Amino acid sequence: MILPPAFYERDTVAVAGDLLGCLLVHREAAGTTMGWIVETEAYLRDDPAAHSFRGETARNRAMFGPAGHAYVYRIYGLHTCVNIVTGQEGVGEAVLVRALEPVAGIELMRERRGTDDPLALCSGPGKLTQALGITMSLDRTSLSEGPLQVRSPGSLPGRRPEGWPGEVVQTTRVGITKAADLPLRFYLRGSRYVSRR
Repeated sequence: MILPPAFYERDTVAVAGDLLGCLLVHREAAGTTMGWIVETEAYLRDDPAAHSFRGETARNRAMFGPAGHAYVYRIYGLHTCVNIVTGQEGVGEAVLVRALEPVAGIELMRERRGTDDPLALCSGPGKLTQALGITMSLDRTSLSEGPLQVRSPGSLPGRRPEGWPGEVVQTTRVGITKAADLPLRFYLRGSRYVSRR
């Protein structure tokens, strides 16, 4: 059920597409929260928009570590984003999880987000980390052995995300200025939970 490291030790663009329909799960003392991954973005080695583009730093060190680990960072000093390290160790590639369809722990998500609107709980990278309680403490943690996990699409028998299997849309990334024309964003067309169309 939990995706093994080998799943992530592949081409980053392929992993970004294959993560759609998987479950992102956070187990903690406050409870377990989880959601279907419905939107991702790939960030590549020679990609000017990638944090790894200018080389390894203390902030982006997780990107250069082993595949299948979390790269968690803060943006604008306010919001936390979670990425999944992919490819070969030392390369510096990752997939940003952009949106989830909430599955479990929804009351806890509502409390954390301050909204009852299910479409507003996880429809953006900063929203979903707030809803799931993903903090900087999870940076560089293993997604197969730690409290933050990614599970295969069949982990909840009889249940699938809205619009599944449907069409996977591959298009340009959002919220960036560099390399904004690269088609490295993936989402499920039939999902109402994506951050934007």
